[in-house]
This record gives sequence, structure tokens and C-alpha cells, in this order.
Amino acid sequence: MKWVLGVAGVLTVGAALGFWAQSGQGAQGLPYQDATAIRDGAVLYARNCASCHGADLEGQANWKQRGADGYLPAPPHDPTGHTWHHPVSQLVAITQLGTEKMVGGGYKSRMSGFQPVLSDDQIIAILAYIKSTWPQDVIDAHNQINAKASQ
Repeated sequence: MKWVLGVAGVLTVGAALGFWAQSGQGAQGLPYQDATAIRDGAVLYARNCASCHGADLEGQANWKQRGADGYLPAPPHDPTGHTWHHPVSQLVAITQLGTEKMVGGGYKSRMSGFQPVLSDDQIIAILAYIKSTWPQDVIDAHNQINAKASQ
């Protein structure tokens, strides 16, 4: 069963990355310089992500420490978090499928998959919005991570 979910996830991520490649971003990341993608992503982020990850991408307090229930609070998506440490393909998959399905092994997370709620293009727009808020040095580091991941 886990293998089937993995294949479905890879196929869905492949579809999203098809859009990503066609957007002209290729291995460099997301359309984070595209005003339309950023605007759409900001609206979608506010509707779907901000309640957990914060209106200013700040995440929840003590996001690195598990609570008594075993769950980690939602991490920030600003430069203080680890979002930019992951290639776009992994960020898309986590957003689509949820963290528990991606990590497996009984990992506990409140981050459910948004695949039934958000299209691949909407997920890409949200990630583009997030990336557009980072300082240039973090964007450059993320671009390098994506370039390595695409090799």
C-alpha cells in the first residue's frame, strides 16, 4: 500500500513539476519573480496555510519542540525555517500528500495533504509566493538545492 501511494505521489509531483518546468524556472526553482503567481500564491496561502504557518510565514512558537501529544508545531516558511532547505519536488509532495505520508514510519504530523483542495498549479503558486519573500542569499541557496536535486 505504501508503495502505491509513493508511485501516485511521484506521478502527481511529476505533473506539478511539468508545469514548473514549462514556467521557465527549470532547475532554478519556482516562478517567484512572476507577479501573477506571487499574487495568486499570497491569496491561496492566506486561505489555506496561514492559520498554521502564520500570516507572516512565522510558524508556530517552539516549532522545533514536540508537544506532549508528540506533534511538532507548524514550522515557519520565512528564512528562519527549513522550507528553503528542501527541493521544490519535496515541497510539492509534502503539500500534496501531507508530511505523515511522505515521511512514513509512524511519523506524527498535523500537516495533512492538500491534494483534494489545491491543484498542482495552486501549490506551485503558494510556494512561489513563499520563496518571493526570502532574501536573495536564501533564494540563491534554494536555487542551488534545486539544481542539485534535478541532476
